[in-house]
Amino acid sequence: MNEQLLGGKPTAEPTKALETFENPNSARDFHIHMEIPEFTCLCPKTGQPDFAVIYLDYIPNKLCVELKSLKLYMWSFRDEGCFHEAVTNQILDDLVSAIDPKFMRVTAKFYVRGGIFTNVVAEHRAAGWQPQPYVELSQFSAQSNIRG
Repeated sequence: MNEQLLGGKPTAEPTKALETFENPNSARDFHIHMEIPEFTCLCPKTGQPDFAVIYLDYIPNKLCVELKSLKLYMWSFRDEGCFHEAVTNQILDDLVSAIDPKFMRVTAKFYVRGGIFTNVVAEHRAAGWQPQPYVELSQFSAQSNIRG
């Protein structure tokens, strides 16, 4: 079959490299929320796949994480054996190392395995950073970017 009709060979590869860009408004604290619904890794005991939705919330300092590199970074865990707790903290550590945010929270909601759902939450706060007073506004609902 014609390779052009099939779309050719994919050129993207998984990587642990995280690219960044300058915060477009470092004078203001603003909240970046991302949902990564296709995270996969392998159970380190059985080698079977584990699936999770990763929620990333952060308040940037001088840098933000670039989305394509984040996607390829998340993909890099697909063939790695990872305990849920370890991989959630590794993601947080790698992102904090790359962008040094004022605040970051990684929430990993793993799908059921052996009748047990696992949720892991890991946080980072920059030394001396205090959040602004909370203002109650409507919240983003889970999977708010999915239309249907």
